[in-house]
Amino acid sequence: MNNTAASPVSTATSSSGRSTAKSVSFAVELQSMMFSLGDARRPLHETAVLVEDVVHTQLINLLQQAAEISQLRGARVISAEDLLFLMRKDKKKLRRLLKYMFFRDYKSKIVKGIDEDDLLEDKLSGSNNTNKRQKIAQDFLNSIDQTGELLAMLEDDEIDEVKQERMERAERQTRMMDSAQYAEFCESRQLSFSKKASKFRDWLDCSSMEIKPNVVAMEILAYLAYETVAQLVDLALLVRQDMVTKAGDPFSHAISATFIQYHNSAEGSCMKSSPDSPENTPPHTPTAPSSGSQHSGKTTSGSLGNGSIGQDSAKTKQRKRKKSTVACGVEAHSDALQPCHIREAVRRYGHKIGPLSPFTVRNNRVIKSYIYNLKEF
Repeated sequence: MNNTAASPVSTATSSSGRSTAKSVSFAVELQSMMFSLGDARRPLHETAVLVEDVVHTQLINLLQQAAEISQLRGARVISAEDLLFLMRKDKKKLRRLLKYMFFRDYKSKIVKGIDEDDLLEDKLSGSNNTNKRQKIAQDFLNSIDQTGELLAMLEDDEIDEVKQERMERAERQTRMMDSAQYAEFCESRQLSFSKKASKFRDWLDCSSMEIKPNVVAMEILAYLAYETVAQLVDLALLVRQDMVTKAGDPFSHAISATFIQYHNSAEGSCMKSSPDSPENTPPHTPTAPSSGSQHSGKTTSGSLGNGSIGQDSAKTKQRKRKKSTVACGVEAHSDALQPCHIREAVRRYGHKIGPLSPFTVRNNRVIKSYIYNLKEF
């Protein structure tokens, strides 16, 4: 594809990525999404902001390539065909997308009040009156598929291992929840970018594009955005699991220097955020008696009478240490994914993140430059 041609995406959007959409943020929604995908109950805001930045960069790049393809075929809008064409080589992600389009049609029928018997009859008879998205996908894949592999995915019922693993993780996550926590978890699982279509369009700054995506294309983009968030959380959880030192692991010494640097910086930020932590708390200085002599360098417990005051202060300091450790380790550091986990996931698996990364050379260059910029984030 010729990159020297005039891009159908506005200069402001392609150059800065967030120049005109900085006022729109999905950070709060992303925190709930990350919780439903396996993160802690209260994900860190800075981690959600970083995830938002990665997802936004991916989608802007995807939109730019889709707009160029749409321009080449003389279309006035970005349609589902352009996105399906870009994803044609990644069969696993394309299969998920086709299933998503099928369930969108299914949901539309349910909302319109069509009985389930009619749904099965429509599927068996091939009726396309209410299968708008399926018809778009089937007609387009039929036009470009020469081997029959793409069309076979429309009837493929293979179990998606990634989706299965996410469901099992969600099941384990809910075992110890009470009714209030489970209600919050269920509400978080229902969040998506498609439920806030107007905000999502503003987030991508579609109004500044010469060739704008249509409604079905926006549905696909919203789905791909959520899938990118899910993939980032999956990979970040793997990174966090690698951070845990395993007794007797002969490869524990082989952790990368970058990984250790991120891990140490995360621990340092945790200590800085809690001024009452043991490392940041100066040693307690007991009050010297008014009539007694002061020893040079230290004061013994004997100068405090029977030592009860010194013991009480020692216990108080020990309690403070325990509380500060709990506060830092559970609330700030906690089980929540840290920004260092996301950065390390992008560094390790950058070629796998996003809807186009596995096979688009151009997108790999974008990821590499973005990883370089992450070091200064």
